[in-house]
Amino acid sequence: MTRPDGRDARTLRPVAYELGYQEWAAGSILFSMGKTRVLCAASVSDDTPRWLRGTGKGWVTGEYSMLPAATTERSAREVTRGRPGGRTQEIQRLIGRALRSVTDLRAIGERMVTIDCDVLQADAGTRTASITGGYVALAMALRSAGVEAALRDSVAAVSVGLVDGEPRLDLCYEEDAGAEVDCNIVMTGEGRLVEVQGTAEGAPFDRAELDALLDLAAGGIAELTEIQRGALATS
Repeated sequence: MTRPDGRDARTLRPVAYELGYQEWAAGSILFSMGKTRVLCAASVSDDTPRWLRGTGKGWVTGEYSMLPAATTERSAREVTRGRPGGRTQEIQRLIGRALRSVTDLRAIGERMVTIDCDVLQADAGTRTASITGGYVALAMALRSAGVEAALRDSVAAVSVGLVDGEPRLDLCYEEDAGAEVDCNIVMTGEGRLVEVQGTAEGAPFDRAELDALLDLAAGGIAELTEIQRGALATS
């Protein structure tokens, strides 16, 4: 079946990146997958969360936001509402969990690393692009702090779904909006699962379909892992 952008079912959208996009961040990358563009910037501070003070352990967390004109219709800045919305909080927790899953928090010492993920343009897959680009920013920041060895593995994420009954990798917005099943998969570079978020938008799906989607995601994440490694090799 023909996809809106002409790809086959197993092909990622074109990936592009620019390292060091923000001069004052400890690590930063402008990361694009198709029309989705996310600026990921890592900041390091010695101000650990209160519950970790004196433990010798650090923390990695994520913050996520979307610019008002990132989508076809302007969305209000959440600061005008006084607090982040439920979707934003969910994505922030996901980014933090994903990045902590590959980080030895004791090895980074009593430091707080915050990964800010700001969506400049959205065409679906903003949370997965935030995780994939956020890992690169995290690795750059830990390298600058002299504790890059705290990373036990890499982590990346991609969307998959059933569209017109066909398993497809890395959905664009048009596909995401019409998918019968929509999943976000987070995996390590070694191929271990970190998180599986899957939803049937209509009729339930079976185990065989889930397995097909997981296999499809694994192939996409392996490609993203190589892109991450290539980026860090040149940083």
